[in-house]
Amino acid sequence: MANRDLAIGVIFLTQTVVGILGNVSLLCHYIILYFTESRLRCTDLILKHLIVANFLALFCKGVPQTMAAFGWKNFLSDFGCKLCFFLHRVGRGVSIGSICVLSVFQVITISHRNSRWAELKVKAPNYIVPSISLFWILQVLVNVIFPIFVTGKLSNKNITNHKDFLYCSSVVHDKTSDSLYAALLSVPDVFCLGLMLWASSTMVFILYRHKQRVQHLRRDNISRRSSPESRATKTILLLMSTFAFFYAVACIFQVPLSVLNNPDWLLVNLTAIMAVYFPTVSPFLLMHGDSSVSRPCFAWIRNIKSPNLMRNR
Repeated sequence: MANRDLAIGVIFLTQTVVGILGNVSLLCHYIILYFTESRLRCTDLILKHLIVANFLALFCKGVPQTMAAFGWKNFLSDFGCKLCFFLHRVGRGVSIGSICVLSVFQVITISHRNSRWAELKVKAPNYIVPSISLFWILQVLVNVIFPIFVTGKLSNKNITNHKDFLYCSSVVHDKTSDSLYAALLSVPDVFCLGLMLWASSTMVFILYRHKQRVQHLRRDNISRRSSPESRATKTILLLMSTFAFFYAVACIFQVPLSVLNNPDWLLVNLTAIMAVYFPTVSPFLLMHGDSSVSRPCFAWIRNIKSPNLMRNR
């Protein structure tokens, strides 16, 4: 095994293991909340779908890339390649949709009571499930044609008209067809990114006005600790900024990957690394922004011990 393959394999392995552990920890937190809390936050449901999307990306992109980097390149059948690429694309799209819904919902939540969003504050929680379900259905429909172009390397005898992705390959078409298909796949992403850009700018504006409004109160020895809404908004802004950064970098690598018939080994791996980065770091951003998430095990132990202590007394 070459040194470059070993280095890339270690990177993919680290990303995948850290990402799976982070998402499992976050998932355990919400399972604990389900059994211990009488009322959950509306955003918890959105984050559960984000966790599922992260798992799809990590298992369908991170695991195959790790195995391919360590030398196992013919481990997937034709059906396995089609399924992995399809589920990764769906998970990626749902990840974008979940952050989009989360950002719009947060704008409605922190908006002033006298604003135009006041009426939606009560109705907004009822639209979360339909919105997330719509993104799942939309991503399945948009990416259903994607497996047609992907084949397994075991079943691929003619490699002259195929583009190599290490453990799978895709059929090379003319530039016009590839451009039209890429544009079709980009429509939902561009729409979500536009909404996220609007939501982020609106949240920054609301936080700025809120900061100005409470400055005179802070001079009167009022607690300087930020409100839960403010902390949640800052966490969502950090999440959106991180996602936008990695998405932009991934797009930069994706353009030459789509155009070139025989992409370079480094280009294929760098594109895959960028695709797995956000599912890896997003659970830790959420745990850092929410103190109740960062200590789920201690909260669970405390809830178990409390009844025992009361009995002993």
